[in-house]
Amino acid sequence: MSPLIEITDARVFDPSTILIDVRAGANAHERYLQGHLPNAIFATLDDDLAAHPANPAIGGRHPLPSLEDFAQTLQRWGITPDSHVVIYDDKNAAMGGARLWWMLRSVGHTNVQVINGGLKAATDEGIELSTEEYKPVPATQPYPVASEYKNTVDIEEVKTAAKAEGRVVIDVREGARYLGHTEPLDLIAGHIPGAVNLFYSNTLSPEGKYLTAEALKTLYNDTIGKADPEDVIVHCGSGVTACHTLLGMEHAGITGPKLYVGSWSEWSRRDLPIATEK
Repeated sequence: MSPLIEITDARVFDPSTILIDVRAGANAHERYLQGHLPNAIFATLDDDLAAHPANPAIGGRHPLPSLEDFAQTLQRWGITPDSHVVIYDDKNAAMGGARLWWMLRSVGHTNVQVINGGLKAATDEGIELSTEEYKPVPATQPYPVASEYKNTVDIEEVKTAAKAEGRVVIDVREGARYLGHTEPLDLIAGHIPGAVNLFYSNTLSPEGKYLTAEALKTLYNDTIGKADPEDVIVHCGSGVTACHTLLGMEHAGITGPKLYVGSWSEWSRRDLPIATEK
């Protein structure tokens, strides 16, 4: 199944589809109530897709929720192993949409897709939005998640991979943050020594949709080089927009790259080497 689905696909609005609207930020719920796809469940990045970190130096600003908590969240949304889940956000899937897609795939749910272009694709098509909160019917039991989040790496593996020949660590933050010119969210500017930069937004068309699979494959292969996909690690500021790149890679047929969840928000707080460039 393709990780992307177009808003014009009838399956998006099939009554059996679990449709989830993921928002981020302090006014997330307010924005949802201002307009969302009919029958879309409200989800929030900070409360549903991340734990609240006691110390961002351990796990970063958006550590993954416990498997038990995530299983209960999926139960609350009515998701079972047989559910077709369709996700979108209002940031071209760069915030919560791709993160939830990655989390579901990581715990073993394969029947999940993200709307290409997110909420903007719907408004561009003239789809009438709802301002009523949709209340899902919970599943009868927690989702049977896997025993771990698969395809993740910890900070120790990143330390090794960033120096290893044949491995690639990709930083998907914008160039100014990677270069150390500015840092709006974390304490120190710069990047992991040895990491290469591919700004996630470079994979989008002017309309906010992903480039074609062929164009994405070329872009990613230019970055990865001869490394095997399984030897590629993707990170960002806190393990969220990195999932946008992992989704794009999947769409391009590049499977196996791993997520460093803690990302720059963890690395930059651990008194580790930091690289900058003028």
